Amino acid sequence: MRKAEVIEGLRDTWQVFRVMAEFVEGFDTLSKVGRCISIFGSARTHPDDELYKTTTLLAKKLAEAGYGVITGGGPGVMEAGNKGAAEGGGESVGLAIDLPMEQEANPYCNTLIDFKYFFIRKVMFVKYADGFVFMPGGFGTMDEMFEVLTLVQTLKIRRIPCVLFGMKFWQGLFDWMEKTMMEEWRHLSAEDLNLFHRTDDVDDAVRHIVEFYKKSPTRKGRTIARGDTREIGPRKK
Repeated sequence: MRKAEVIEGLRDTWQVFRVMAEFVEGFDTLSKVGRCISIFGSARTHPDDELYKTTTLLAKKLAEAGYGVITGGGPGVMEAGNKGAAEGGGESVGLAIDLPMEQEANPYCNTLIDFKYFFIRKVMFVKYADGFVFMPGGFGTMDEMFEVLTLVQTLKIRRIPCVLFGMKFWQGLFDWMEKTMMEEWRHLSAEDLNLFHRTDDVDDAVRHIVEFYKKSPTRKGRTIARGDTREIGPRKK
């Protein structure tokens, strides 16, 4: 075996420890936060945009309802989510990621973790969430939404409240899923389209999450793994 191949093999082996270190840091830090809702959306949203203001209000009301907020820790919708959580007196968690287009963490996170690996960060988004809100966004938002819905659909996690916020933004995708994926190609069932709740109303979004646990006495909060037995309802302040 050539020397270069040996060195490359060692590099791969040592990378395992870096992956383990990120998992350990994430688990250790986030296991100490209360109940949280993960909010996803575009980093390109300007503070003057109505979407930014709406996300801030939504996060604030979630905090007032007893939930912290987890975002990607960056600008745009992420910043709005962290800002609203902070204003509402809730836990404001940022899961930042190292990217070539360097993005500094927003100033509203009271818990911040930096990740190198997307897949580890995505585990943290799901493992420590009691619900999800998907605001209008780009590829990253779509990626997170479909991953969460796939985990619920395949019973890898329990049923969990998922809100798609912004009827106009999501309508075209919903029509495609309904007409093309389900009716024409039969790759979805009607039940699959009931895995999420669509709304334009902040109060309705918060109510959907809160009522989900009130109406589901057998569902035990965080839902990354079946068999989890945490208490129902929002976190205690």
